[in-house]
Amino acid sequence: MSSSSSSPPLANSSSSQVPMVCLSDFETFAVRHLPKMALDYYRSGADEEITLTENRRAFNRYFVIPRILRDVSKVDISSSILGRRIAFPVCIAPTAMQRMAHPDGEVASARGAKSAGVGFTLSTIATSSIEEIASGAGTSLRFFQLYIYKDRSVTVRLIRRAEASGFSAVFLTVDTPFFGKRRADSRNRFKLPPHLRMANFDRIDFKGSGVNQSKTESGLNEYAASLFETSITWKDVEWLKTITKLPVVLKGILSREDALMAVECGVAGVVVSNHGGRQLDSVPATIDCLRDIVSAVDDRVEVYLDGGVRTGTDVLKAIALGAKAVFVGRPVLYALAYDGQNGVEQMLKILEEEFFRAMSLAGCRSVAELNPSLIRTNSSSSSSSLLTSSTASKL
Repeated sequence: MSSSSSSPPLANSSSSQVPMVCLSDFETFAVRHLPKMALDYYRSGADEEITLTENRRAFNRYFVIPRILRDVSKVDISSSILGRRIAFPVCIAPTAMQRMAHPDGEVASARGAKSAGVGFTLSTIATSSIEEIASGAGTSLRFFQLYIYKDRSVTVRLIRRAEASGFSAVFLTVDTPFFGKRRADSRNRFKLPPHLRMANFDRIDFKGSGVNQSKTESGLNEYAASLFETSITWKDVEWLKTITKLPVVLKGILSREDALMAVECGVAGVVVSNHGGRQLDSVPATIDCLRDIVSAVDDRVEVYLDGGVRTGTDVLKAIALGAKAVFVGRPVLYALAYDGQNGVEQMLKILEEEFFRAMSLAGCRSVAELNPSLIRTNSSSSSSSLLTSSTASKL
């Protein structure tokens, strides 16, 4: 796949399933075909799902002001993350238990990411192991998402396995001392289907199968409450940096103050993330937090974003506002449900094509040309020609 071209790359149409045209098509398919417990787990957010809704809706408040009459016969959409080249500035976010969507689960996602030339992130609570990803996806660019467990030796052993298996960075989730309440999971008394396993814990003496049962409400929430360390602080980030030479990225930053603390801790990057609207409800959409955090870190660490990205234009908006890359989660799950690895490849190809087209039509010939001057919001610029309340009252 070439990152510089005079025409947009076309999505693969080889699937025997209904053709997919945009990312929402994959979700429509998944809604019709996934078992209810799996679908509700993948789709749901915390409490009233205000943040879940806002993550998507917020992108619609940002508008692109294109530059015209610029030669876009050659457009390079490639970028980099932590010093590694990627075909375009999108990577796969960590999402748990992907074999509920397709038998190949995380291995299929990692292979799809490799084929697309982008990075893949493995969740700690995956249904495919660290070693299965390494053997199944070869030399792919891969990151490992980590929780800190009460038993620190478990955390250390997970990191050692990730290092030995060729993972390039550790993404520490910092917004989850325990899981937020996801009402759909409580109603369903969510539990992992009995034929699946928490694959990263098969080889160690650890309660890795607890999510297969539910005593009261969600088996996953019970699992997290019993095993996750709730007392973690910035000192634990410093501790983590002492036990691995891999770059450490903090996932779950929403405030300027925490971004500055992350810089002081010497991490390699931060992900502006609200856990897909699945933790504290009523926190802002990630795209609304992005610019302030980019300004705070002032190029001292890389900044990434997840949450609500569904189109190539969304990608353009986030990169223009200062993100180095965006991560997509739920679309990967829906693409897996559609057609496994091939579905993930198709989904990423659609996103790549859309990003190429958005960049070209915005008059940008490389990712370096994306900057905040291209973006307007309802409140940031009168030149956006949007109605103010006083103007609207006269109409």
